[in-house]
Amino acid sequence: MGLFSFLKGQFIEVIEWNNTAGDIVYKFPVYDNAIKMGAQLIVREAQAAIFVNEGVIADVFGPGRHTLQTENMPLLTGLKSWKYGFNSPFKADVYFVSTAIFTDQKWGTTNPVIMRDPELGAIRVRGFGNYSYRVSDPALFMRSLFGSNEQFTPDNIHGYFKTLMISTLSDALAESQIPVIDLATRYEELSQGIALRLESHFRELGFAFTGFVIENLSLPPEVEAMIDRKSSMNIAGNLDQYMKYQTAEAIRESANNTSGGLAGAGAGMGAAMAMGQMMQGALNPNAQGGNIPPVQPSEQPNVNAAPNVQGEVACGNCQTSMKPEDKFCSHCGTQRPVASFCKECGTKLAVDAKFCSGCGSKQ
Repeated sequence: MGLFSFLKGQFIEVIEWNNTAGDIVYKFPVYDNAIKMGAQLIVREAQAAIFVNEGVIADVFGPGRHTLQTENMPLLTGLKSWKYGFNSPFKADVYFVSTAIFTDQKWGTTNPVIMRDPELGAIRVRGFGNYSYRVSDPALFMRSLFGSNEQFTPDNIHGYFKTLMISTLSDALAESQIPVIDLATRYEELSQGIALRLESHFRELGFAFTGFVIENLSLPPEVEAMIDRKSSMNIAGNLDQYMKYQTAEAIRESANNTSGGLAGAGAGMGAAMAMGQMMQGALNPNAQGGNIPPVQPSEQPNVNAAPNVQGEVACGNCQTSMKPEDKFCSHCGTQRPVASFCKECGTKLAVDAKFCSGCGSKQ
């Protein structure tokens, strides 16, 4: 009786899996023990149990409590060539497959994706996000991917899925021709389009692709800096506002630069304001300090007029410049004008003066 009880204890009577590790597949440890005919198979929600006989997939059980008999194991009964009503212990490999959704699976670009922007040209884009999936066809998954392993986790297939997603993302970005400025507004559309492309690849492996999310698409720092400068110009709107913006930026930078002291800050502010004035003069011809308006013909200066040089005088007839040693005009021959003085107050007068500029008396 003791020996019979010992042998009876070696027969597995209850088969179940409590998935607490987050695995996709778990092999029930039958080892050399035999499964008792009439044993209880407990399959929880979001699980499937698969019986394998010598590497061949036999019967698949869904959620519920099942009593193992020849009636509900037709494929295994046929493979074993059991007679109807067979009631002896048997050996078979039992695998539990989780059909729950595996969420928050991370993806990210190891290397930047090259795309062509209509405004910026060829640029590099990096991105990251998450995706989710579940096993939809346990038997197909076992045949195409699982093999003869005893355990299978999301990490075992993460590398393949990540490569597949980056390749699909690269194609989607290139074909969408969305300017990088507008990428942030199109995350949802891009995510949905990429998910549709990935569904067929997952279906071939017995998976259902349940979600794909783009969290961020980022540009290299130098490209972001260029976009920032361009947006600053757009915000300025016109030259006057741009000059104010530049001056404010210079003041801020000068205030932050404590190495040069007060003199350094003043010099920085002065340089910024001078640069703003130069830019205003170059870009606004009508502003003060800009291009000088053309001189009208009536305002053309006399090319022969005497320059403002000490000792030189102008000819009283043609205004030609006469040097101190000239006694006659080299242009018209008029005698050099002699300085005169007012007969009333002695004020020095011009050669052709008719009234004194000092006392007003007639000359």
